[in-house]
Amino acid sequence: MKTADALFLSQGSGGTMNAADIVASLLILGIIVVSLLSNVVVLICFLYNPEIRKQVPGLFILNLTFCNLLQSVSNMPLTLVGLVTSGHPGGSGFCQIVGFLDTFLTTNSILSMAALSIDRWVAVVFPLSYHSRIRHRDAVIVLGYTWIHSMCFSTVATCSSWLGYNYLYASCTLCNVRAKTAGKQFIVFTVALHCLTFLLTLIVMCVTYLKVLKVARSHCKRIDVITMQTLVLLVDIHPSVRQKCLEEQKQRRQRATNKISTFIGTFVVCFTPYVITRIVELFSPGSINPHWGVFSKCLAYSKAASDPFVYSLLRNQYRKTCNLLANKILKRSPLNSSFRVENKARTTAVTPTQPSISNHQLTNHSANEGKHI
Repeated sequence: MKTADALFLSQGSGGTMNAADIVASLLILGIIVVSLLSNVVVLICFLYNPEIRKQVPGLFILNLTFCNLLQSVSNMPLTLVGLVTSGHPGGSGFCQIVGFLDTFLTTNSILSMAALSIDRWVAVVFPLSYHSRIRHRDAVIVLGYTWIHSMCFSTVATCSSWLGYNYLYASCTLCNVRAKTAGKQFIVFTVALHCLTFLLTLIVMCVTYLKVLKVARSHCKRIDVITMQTLVLLVDIHPSVRQKCLEEQKQRRQRATNKISTFIGTFVVCFTPYVITRIVELFSPGSINPHWGVFSKCLAYSKAASDPFVYSLLRNQYRKTCNLLANKILKRSPLNSSFRVENKARTTAVTPTQPSISNHQLTNHSANEGKHI
């Protein structure tokens, strides 16, 4: 029975790309563009805003951005070249270096997500003692572990000559064909790599974010009680203000759930198909469709493009920094835009003013409760 590599070679020996290869190439090209632009924006925000640099999560996000950028300029373009040429990009030594980077950067980025989830858990569950529990020194120690962890697996794979061009994924990575002589050693290594990286991070994220969700829901219930009591006391409140408070109460219940679902959901969707394919490849006697292998690799690459939005650019601090940078580039004064917003708010203000102030206070209180989620 043909191996996956032989099957891919036989399909690509004609030198022409089929429809699936064209779609995969366009998908990788789009991922490269989005990943480069979004991660560069995150890096610029980190360098421009001193408040972001002072925060402990900023170190984890910086490490994640560093890994994503390196993947976007090293592994992804070579996978694109492999798909277009249906062949081996570069020599064996060069491919081993790229394979080392693939293993190191993927492992490092996954562990950075685990570190971010632990940081969010401490910030929400222990808000009063957060700054004493999580300091920059602690973050540096955690990042040191992620680098050592990633370096160990990458070095073992390189020294054992298990890295090479894998036609199933059209990329330089762990290669079953090169590891045939290792037998059980390669199987144990691959299973340990994914268990101590992907599975460990998934467990940590589920445990920490579910605890965060539990605390967030308790905060929402307390805020809902305060909101209803205020609405009862303000008998002369305008109906539109009352309706707005009820709508914000409903949105507040869903906000934490949506964010946590995004954190865990993007991780599972992007990495699970690739990890499962890797495990199945070890034990399956038959060949795996190379189009599926490339697609699972594209999903893993797509995490580098989604991370800037999931962890950074959709947060208020980064959005404000982006607005300041945009105004600076366009030579617009931020005071003008803030004046227009303030003027619009005054024209749409509800009279009498006292109910409007109460609603504003309730909104700010709910925002402060959930700012770490």
